[in-house]
Amino acid sequence: MATNKILVVEDEAPIREMIVFHLSRAGYETLEAADCRSARELLADERPDLALVDWMLPDMSGLELTRQLKRDKDNDELAIIMLTARADEFDKIAGLEGGADDYVTKPFSPRELIARIQAVLRRSGSDNDDTVSSGVLTLDAAGHRVSANGTEIKLGPTEYRLLKFLMTHPDRVYSRSQLLDRVWGANVYVEERTVDVHVRRLRKALAAEAADDYIQTVRGAGYRFSSRGSQ
Repeated sequence: MATNKILVVEDEAPIREMIVFHLSRAGYETLEAADCRSARELLADERPDLALVDWMLPDMSGLELTRQLKRDKDNDELAIIMLTARADEFDKIAGLEGGADDYVTKPFSPRELIARIQAVLRRSGSDNDDTVSSGVLTLDAAGHRVSANGTEIKLGPTEYRLLKFLMTHPDRVYSRSQLLDRVWGANVYVEERTVDVHVRRLRKALAAEAADDYIQTVRGAGYRFSSRGSQ
């Protein structure tokens, strides 16, 4: 069952409640916002995998919100689907060029919307039912298991989340503060050295299968995951 977290940004309560009802039935965790200000607060606190954004919102257009989010390094990888009654090709192009991953025209059927969500999550790599493989490592998100060459590796919950994030964002360097935001959450106040502690634990667990060098330290910058080994 899908376990992705989806933010619904829609100011019309009946439409928002209908969407949330069907998403919940499909197994998604849902968050609700009636305006852009509330949406930004939820994005910082909850780190959803995907946002459904209505074009017409009371405090800012959904298109402008999408553009701002895609310029924001903390949300540039957020999957976004725009919801709108605008059916003109010009509007669709504007939405996609503004950073939206897809565009759904009202009225729409719940089945169509869920199918579009599933497709966007697969493309973005955010589908929590995916299996991610790199080098000798395989992370089965649906089963919440990690293995190396077929041997299961026991990880604590934080080490698991850290490895999952790094494996799904390979060969990119993340600072300690970025990892705190992405793995622990934006409003969790812990020291940056906490990241170092959990990286050491993760490496120790991976060392049993000679995969500890997949977690690389980039001096003065942070950490990255690469199955190509130490650089």
